Amino acid sequence: MWSLPAALPLLLPLLLLGQAPPCRPQSPGPVKLRLVGPGSRPEEGRLEVLHQGQWGTVCDDDFALQEATVACRQLGFETAMTWAHSAKYGPGEGPIWLDNVRCVGTESSLDQCGSNGWGVSDCSHSEDVGVVCHPKRQRGFLSERVSNALGPQSRRLEEVRLKPILASTKRRSPVTEGAVEVKYEGHWRQVCDQGWTRNNSRVVCGMLGFPSDAPVISHYYSPQPLPDPQSPLSSRLMSLTKKNSFWIHRVNCLGTEPHLANCQVQVAPAQGKLRPACPGGMHAVVNCVAGPRFRPPTSKPERKESPAEEPRVRLRSGAQVGEGRVEVLLNRQWGTVCDHGWNLISASVVCRQLGFGSAREALFGAQLGQALGPIHLSEVRCRGYEQTLGDCPSLKGPRNGCQHENDAAVRCNIPDMGFRNQVRLAGGRSPEEGVVEVQVEVNGVQPMVACRQLGLGFANHAIKDTWYCGVRCSGTELALQQCQRHGPVHCSHGAGRPSAGVSCTDSAPDLVMNAQLVQETAYLEDRPLSQLYCAHEENCLSQSANRMDWPYGHRRLLRFSSQIHNLGRADFRPKTGRHSWIWHQCHRHYHSIEVFTHYDLLTLNGSKVAEGHKASFCLEDTNCPTGMQRRYACANFGEQGVTVGCWDTYRHDIDCQWVDITDVGPGDYIFQVVVNPKFEVTESDFSNNMMQCRCKYDGQRVWLHNCHTEDSYRANAELSLEQEQRLRNNLI
Repeated sequence: MWSLPAALPLLLPLLLLGQAPPCRPQSPGPVKLRLVGPGSRPEEGRLEVLHQGQWGTVCDDDFALQEATVACRQLGFETAMTWAHSAKYGPGEGPIWLDNVRCVGTESSLDQCGSNGWGVSDCSHSEDVGVVCHPKRQRGFLSERVSNALGPQSRRLEEVRLKPILASTKRRSPVTEGAVEVKYEGHWRQVCDQGWTRNNSRVVCGMLGFPSDAPVISHYYSPQPLPDPQSPLSSRLMSLTKKNSFWIHRVNCLGTEPHLANCQVQVAPAQGKLRPACPGGMHAVVNCVAGPRFRPPTSKPERKESPAEEPRVRLRSGAQVGEGRVEVLLNRQWGTVCDHGWNLISASVVCRQLGFGSAREALFGAQLGQALGPIHLSEVRCRGYEQTLGDCPSLKGPRNGCQHENDAAVRCNIPDMGFRNQVRLAGGRSPEEGVVEVQVEVNGVQPMVACRQLGLGFANHAIKDTWYCGVRCSGTELALQQCQRHGPVHCSHGAGRPSAGVSCTDSAPDLVMNAQLVQETAYLEDRPLSQLYCAHEENCLSQSANRMDWPYGHRRLLRFSSQIHNLGRADFRPKTGRHSWIWHQCHRHYHSIEVFTHYDLLTLNGSKVAEGHKASFCLEDTNCPTGMQRRYACANFGEQGVTVGCWDTYRHDIDCQWVDITDVGPGDYIFQVVVNPKFEVTESDFSNNMMQCRCKYDGQRVWLHNCHTEDSYRANAELSLEQEQRLRNNLI
C-alpha cells in the first residue's frame, strides 16, 4: 500500500488553490553574482547570476530594496542604496535565471531567497533588474581577484604564455614576443589570428606583466613562402601552422580587461567538423613592451627623468615586487587611496603606470598595511585606458567615512624573469626557510632579496655563519644575481663552509614614527649631572661628559616624546628570545634590542654634530585603537613587542629620550630619528623608518619644524613659510 509523504497534506491546500509555495533554487553552494553594464563602477550595474556554468539575469518582478541588500552583501558591500528596473543598465543575454525573487533580508546568498525556480520566468530582457550598492566594502571582504570573476569555462583560460619563434626573441629574458598560447586540458594551444587586434594584445601583455604592447613586424611571421624554405624560421612557422592545434577561434577584447577570460571568446569548432579551426589564418603573435625595471641590460639607457616626470604613484609594504598599498603624490605629500569603488580596472591603471602588467588583485581594507598621512583620493573611477591614476575621475580627500583602515592596495602581474630557478632553500624545517643555495653567499639586506627572488615574501631573519662573500645588495633587486659584486668571489666549500641561511615570511611589521608629536613636544633642558648617572652608564650622553667633574655641572638636552606605530601586518617582536635579553641594574629593566633608535643632530650637509641612541628597554603596547587588546607589556618581565595597529610611546621626561647638544653651537641643523637602524627586525617597508626635522638653535631656544618621515614628501620638499610660523617657540 502506498502512503502519502508526510509533507504532502500541507501542500494540498495550496495546490488546490492553484498556488505554488515559494521555491528556493537548489545549488551546491552560494551562487556567484556580478554587476555588469555601461560604465566601470564596481558597486552598480545589471545583476547577473552564474548557474550551470552560464551567466544569466534576474527579472525585476517583485524585486525591491531587501532583495538588492542581499545581493549587495553577497557581493561584498555593506548594503544597498537602491535598485533599478526595466533594464536600466542595458538588456542582458542568455537565460533569465531568477524571477519573482523574494527575500527576508537576512539571507547570506540570493539563492537562499524564494523565487519561481531556476529558469522559470515569463520576463524578457527588457525587465532585467539592476542594483546600486553602497561603495563601502564589508569588513572582511578582502579583495577583487581575477579568478573571482571567472566561471567554470573561463577558468580554462587562466594560463597564457608567449612562445618565441624568432631567434632574437628566444634570447630575451623576459620573453616579450611570440605566438600566444593558452593552456587547455593540460596542453598548450595556439590562438587563431583571425580578427586579432591590438586590444587583444594589450590584455595578453598585461596578464604577462607588461604595461603595453607594440606592433608586430608581420612579414617575419607571414605564412607566405620565405626566401629560404630550409631555414629554421621557415620550419618553425610551418610546424606551428600544420599542427592545427588552435583552440580559441576568435577573441574580442576592449583592451581594458584584466584577463583574457573577461573578453568575448569563441571556442574553435570541435574535432571532426568540416570547417578548420583557423580558416585562412595562423597563430596570433604579440609583441609586448617591458617596464623599465624588467628591460634587459643591453637596452639603451633611458634619458633621466626631469622632476616633472617623477612617478606620482607608488606601492608600499608589499611582500613581493609589484604589490603594495597604493599611495599618490598630491601637494608635495604622499597619501593613500580609499577603497570605496576600488576595482581591478583602476588597480590595473596603477600597475601599468608603474611599469607592471594588469592587476591580478585589487585589495580592500588595508590588507597591505595602513598609512599615517593623508587620504588623498576616494571613489576612483578609471575606465582602463588612462595613462596615470591622476587621469581617472575621483573625489579628493576622504569621503563617506573613509579612514586608513580603508587603504586600497594592489597586486600586479609581473614578468617571469626566471630568477626563482636560480636560487633555492635547502635543509630548512619548512619550505620557507633553509640554507640559501646560489652561486654566491650574501650579506646585509641580501636575505630580503633572496626571499623576494624565491617568491616567499620578506626575510623573517637571517641564519648565518658568514654572509658576506663578495656580494652586496641594496635591497631593491629582484634577484641576488643583480646585486653588486666586488671582485672575484672565493667562498670556501666542504665541511664547515660559511653558509647563508634565511627564514622567509609573507607578512612583516612596519614601524613609523609620529613626526607631528616630535615637533610638538621638543624642548631644551639643562639637566644636572647628579641626575644623569644611569643615562651615562647607558651611553646616552656625548663623549665630552666623560671629562666633566661629576656630579658638578649640567648637560643641555634636546628632549622630545616619540610615538612609534606598527602599521604592518605582523607584530614587531625582538629578534632574540627573553633568554638573551640583557638586564640593566641601574634602570632595572631588560634590553631586548641592543639599539632600537638613533637620535642625531646633523649639519645641513649631513655631518653629525650630536648623537644619542635608545636601547629598547621596554617594547610594549602603550596604546591600541578602540576595541583592540594590548598584547605586550613590560611589567613583571612580560613579553615585549608592538602589536599590529598599536603604538609604543616614549615620553619626553624619561632617561635617554634626548639628544645631548651641550657641545653644539647656535645654527641651523637637521634633527634625525631612525627606528630599527640596524635592520635587526624585518619590516615590510624600511623607507619610512627615518624621520627628519629642520632645527634652529640660537643658543637659548630651539625650534623644530617640517618634521616628516623620509618618504612622506618628494625630494627636497618643504612646508610653506605660513605653516612654519604656526609652530610654537620652545624655551629652555
